[in-house]
Amino acid sequence: MSQDDSQPMMSRRSVLRITGAATVAAGLGTAAVGAAASPATAAPAFAHPGMLHTQADFDRMAAKVKAGTGLWKAGYAKLAGYAKLAGNPRGLSTWKANPLATVIRGADGDNVATLAFDIHAAYQNALRWKVTGDTAHADAARDILNAWSAKLTTLDGSADRFIAAGIHGYQFANAAEIMRGYDGFDLARFKKMMLTVFYSASSSFLARHNGAYDSNYWSSWDLLSVACVLSVGILCDDRAKVDEAVTYFKSGKGMGSVKNAIPFIHPGGLGQMVEVGRDQGHALLSVGLLGTICEMAWNQGIDLYGYDDSRVLKGVEYAAKWNLGHDVPFTSWTWHKGAPGSWEGWQTFTEASESGRGGVRPIWESLYNHYVNRRGLDAPYVSEMAAKVRPEGGGGDYGTGGGLDHLGFGTLAFTRDKAIVTATTPTPSASTSDTASPSDTGAATPTADASGGTQPQGSRGEDLAATGTGGIAAAAATGVLAIAGGFIALRRRGTRGSS
Repeated sequence: MSQDDSQPMMSRRSVLRITGAATVAAGLGTAAVGAAASPATAAPAFAHPGMLHTQADFDRMAAKVKAGTGLWKAGYAKLAGYAKLAGNPRGLSTWKANPLATVIRGADGDNVATLAFDIHAAYQNALRWKVTGDTAHADAARDILNAWSAKLTTLDGSADRFIAAGIHGYQFANAAEIMRGYDGFDLARFKKMMLTVFYSASSSFLARHNGAYDSNYWSSWDLLSVACVLSVGILCDDRAKVDEAVTYFKSGKGMGSVKNAIPFIHPGGLGQMVEVGRDQGHALLSVGLLGTICEMAWNQGIDLYGYDDSRVLKGVEYAAKWNLGHDVPFTSWTWHKGAPGSWEGWQTFTEASESGRGGVRPIWESLYNHYVNRRGLDAPYVSEMAAKVRPEGGGGDYGTGGGLDHLGFGTLAFTRDKAIVTATTPTPSASTSDTASPSDTGAATPTADASGGTQPQGSRGEDLAATGTGGIAAAAATGVLAIAGGFIALRRRGTRGSS
């Protein structure tokens, strides 16, 4: 990989929301004076839509698809054509919701697939509306979201209920973000559901890990929870929740903070991901979640893609290389698992796992288009993987297990012409920490030997670490410049380097 961290960087972009050029021209001077006089009086405002997709993204998709351009055409054909021809009807405007009051994952009465299918139907219809302008799809998405926010109150089951909260929480929030402002969509009620049902579970998991050791759960568990917390923070314009997610990503004690998820950096810019030692299904789940978290943060002006010398890039290159059939270096490490006062054990990993090697998931386009087309960096293995999977499907096209873990359709959504944009690692607020996680958390400790057992864990008798099988802008100033009818959020960018 080619990367020069010594050069100063220009702004990635200003986030603009204005009512007219004349208003901006008239108000900019006095607003700038006010902002300079009190730089700490306002946090940067949120951009909407601003999760996996921005309005600029939707404009690009619509224009490219209308023009019948290359990859965008193929990507949309995958979304629209698959619905009709390949047994995946979730992109059809005729889809009807089947909301539940209680969703269960990993226990008797497991019904999480019902939730998953409806979320993917809402997302796919919302995406089709944004690309084509067909309000039948918008109505379908709105009705699905409204039906669920009117009924769902509980997530239950084994420890897998935290997986349901994380994965389906970030996916639900993304569908709702697209529909924000659409006639008849009850956003307030939807936010309430997201806060009480999904955020509460994911935030609790990151804080307490279901009563287990912080290192007990694999990185994917933490990453899906971070994705949920981040997306709910954006949906609800809640800076504290965004900070909570970003802080955990950088310095959380569990396996999913980026320096624990990718603990070893090998020569040649490869970052060993812990999940690659476990199996490739979960490794690829982690790859997809890393891309999701980084893209949502990026669209709010937070560069997690480039954090810690682009650590994510090194990790996903490692996973891609192994899953393409190449050898990778491996540092042995020991996993500390169990629950305090219950039991504990250790397991040593000495090589990359062959289990599930070469699997296909719709996770590579966002990573490829950011690092290669948006940033102009080298990502040979991610590039090869993206080409292999292209055009990406989604929403169950890859089976009802891991295939529902990702919203997919990245060839349509993330393909962009190469236009190098430079960026630093901004911080969303003063409360976000860049402190590395302690080395005594038990996560990814290099070792040559191990001991321990594999006894049942947790108050419900389930294995706490088992996934289960039942679920499936140029910068000129700092601060926000208030302008009549809108705002311009301008951030001062520094020089590039590790945080």
